[in-house]
Amino acid sequence: MSVIKKSNIKFLVGLFCLFTTTVSFAEVAVIVNKANNATIADSDISRVFLGKVKAFSNGDKITVINLKFKKPARNEFEDKVLNKSASQVKAYWSKLMFSGKGKPPKEFASDKDVLAFVAANQGAIGYIEAASADGSVKVIKTF
Repeated sequence: MSVIKKSNIKFLVGLFCLFTTTVSFAEVAVIVNKANNATIADSDISRVFLGKVKAFSNGDKITVINLKFKKPARNEFEDKVLNKSASQVKAYWSKLMFSGKGKPPKEFASDKDVLAFVAANQGAIGYIEAASADGSVKVIKTF
């Protein structure tokens, strides 16, 4: 039976911590349709994605788009912008749905799908990995 040295355990724990803390997703970009000239305050972005703000400053209805549950960009967005974990966001929407007060945003499988939807719908707002943004949409904020 081999004995694991205390120094080896400390090394392995340190290595594990290094990898888990440095594996962070790239920036997330909040995007809208290029033709959307409405303004949205940075402080209202989280409220939009939680269904608390339903129209842009110009009165146009907002259509919120989400990435699929457990996508890295979604996890990053929920953490940085909503200040909630994935399970907290899921519980939030479950409560609203159960009470009849809200319905979670439509979900898309990839950045490419979100880009296409936002580019085709003037009232749409979504988020993607910032590196995926292109000229088909307008980036309003990066996190």
